[in-house]
Amino acid sequence: MTYQATLVTDGPSDVVLVRILEWLIAQLTTAEIEIRWADLRGLPERPQGLRERLVVATRLYPCHILFVHRDAENQDPKVRYTEIRVANTTGLGHVCIVPVRMQEAWLLHNEAALREAADRPSGTDPLDLPAAARWERLPDPKATLYNALRTASGATGRRAKRFRPARAAHRLAELITDWSPLRPLPAFAQLETDTKTALRKFGIVVIE
Repeated sequence: MTYQATLVTDGPSDVVLVRILEWLIAQLTTAEIEIRWADLRGLPERPQGLRERLVVATRLYPCHILFVHRDAENQDPKVRYTEIRVANTTGLGHVCIVPVRMQEAWLLHNEAALREAADRPSGTDPLDLPAAARWERLPDPKATLYNALRTASGATGRRAKRFRPARAAHRLAELITDWSPLRPLPAFAQLETDTKTALRKFGIVVIE
């Protein structure tokens, strides 16, 4: 049996979380679980608010497990967990994905992949990537990631203007094959724990 999982995110750039979830689930079980991002951009009328987005997403992308992403940003992560719980009127169980700041902080751990995503794998320019202990304390992880990608690209002049860090960040998520450096992060550890719980509810065997 193939189980279906649907990911609802804050915005389209957060689709990179699909790759993280695919890796995480592969570490936790041998069951077949397909993860689909709920792309609501082409709808005639965009659903308003998280509650409506969850209802529409699960109607268009029926699933067994619902993953809901909200960046904590300047909020206490517990506030986001409560927001998601209150908004979920679908009748489905959900798993929260709440990075302490933004999900871009979870893309800062692989310098080689970052350089390749910037189309300059042999570059040597210092990227000044923050240490793991600082990833979830960065005031603006997106700016940190995008600046690192621009530096890694070595682009100047017109080429620098044409460089699209958002596109490079998406490619970076595709290139990373090992997300285990995220496991010490409290937000990721919570995601892993909650995913295990969700899998067990369906009788799916979890690898310990």
